[in-house]
Amino acid sequence: MKDKISVFWFRRDLRLSDNAGLYRALRENKTVLPVFIFDTDILNKLENTYDRRVDFIYRAVNALNEELKNHGSTLNVYHGSVIDFFAGITAKHDICCVYTNHDYEPYARERDNFVSEFLNSRGIEFKSYKDQCVFEKQEVEKSDGKPYTIFTPYSRQWKNKLTAFYYKAYPTEKYFRNLKKAAPAALPPLESLGFEKTDLSFNPALLPGEQLLLKYKDQRDYPAIEGTSRLSVYLRFGMISVRALVARALPLSETWLNELIWRDFYMMILWHFPHAANNSFKKEYDQIPWVNNEKHFEKWCSGHTGFPIVDAGIRELNATGFMHNRVRMIVSSFLVKDLLIDWRWGEAYFAAKLNDFDLSANNGGWQWAAGSGCDAAPYFRVFSPAEQQKKFDPEFKYIKKWVPEFGTKDYPTPIVDHAAARLKAIATYKKALSESRQTNLFETPGT
Repeated sequence: MKDKISVFWFRRDLRLSDNAGLYRALRENKTVLPVFIFDTDILNKLENTYDRRVDFIYRAVNALNEELKNHGSTLNVYHGSVIDFFAGITAKHDICCVYTNHDYEPYARERDNFVSEFLNSRGIEFKSYKDQCVFEKQEVEKSDGKPYTIFTPYSRQWKNKLTAFYYKAYPTEKYFRNLKKAAPAALPPLESLGFEKTDLSFNPALLPGEQLLLKYKDQRDYPAIEGTSRLSVYLRFGMISVRALVARALPLSETWLNELIWRDFYMMILWHFPHAANNSFKKEYDQIPWVNNEKHFEKWCSGHTGFPIVDAGIRELNATGFMHNRVRMIVSSFLVKDLLIDWRWGEAYFAAKLNDFDLSANNGGWQWAAGSGCDAAPYFRVFSPAEQQKKFDPEFKYIKKWVPEFGTKDYPTPIVDHAAARLKAIATYKKALSESRQTNLFETPGT
């Protein structure tokens, strides 16, 4: 007779402590099998076997497995398609329920619906819970029941609604005895998954220090200063709880708290407006006639545009998988405004390179720069790379770190004239948006 168990499926929540879905699985069941799936539907789309994110996930999963061993359990790791996994495990065990935490991205929503239908057809419940954000979906909305599309009123309502209930930790440790007992099992080698070890810096996620948060508002925009927490990748893969970060931020830094609220905001936007994943949030911006000069794009991708703060940012990204947030804004503005290259090109490049890549935040940031997103910078706002450098890297410390040939004959001349490019961008946007609005004005229902 097959043993009767429940399953907890780890995804973007690679921790035992303060895990909403895991807490409910352990509290409600006597035997919980922890599993993780290296989903080939995702991995097979990655173009490079040298991928820091896969390496990060592998190390995080390994750390999770080591922690489970301390509780007499082990992580069941599978490499393949999600449905193949559940077909196999339901044949092997008498599964009563599968628990997990919500994932809000379009692929994840489609996958989870499919898994739920598959399990339900076999009489197995599929239960999913909010864990990776504080407020989700319709939890923060306008008085008319519609979603916010402007950050400031959203953040105000977010803060008004927040009570200790929403950031209280889930005491999973009270029920660790219900983890399925098993002999320790090692993970399959990373190479067997088709990937190689990288130069990734990996350390256990820690709460940000008090001094960092107290100085965060004043230091966060200066890329040469260690003024940010560098926790984004740990938060992205759930090695640290967003509730713990909110509790940490509340007494120390409203500015840092606002960054966590932006994260919730963009997740909410993608949930309500899934078209924004591949198209402009403001649909008229899809009419912008991008130049899409491939040679300029190559220069941008390699960090050889002749604009030092842009080049420094791209080279930092290429070398480490990280880019400072202020520099991300400068780099993205330069691509879409100075070069008139489709924001989706830049978004895809960041998606391939960023260790902390998160679809909702990456998409939101790029559409903000392009002017096409919710609460975006107006189209006529064009960052001056030179002025941004003077303000945020006045002594060229950041630039000299990543562009050592800056100031020598080996450094390239600018690929465009910023002043002329700015005027061209504004004129291009203005004309396209005006024509789009005129077209919409004369359209009639049914045409």
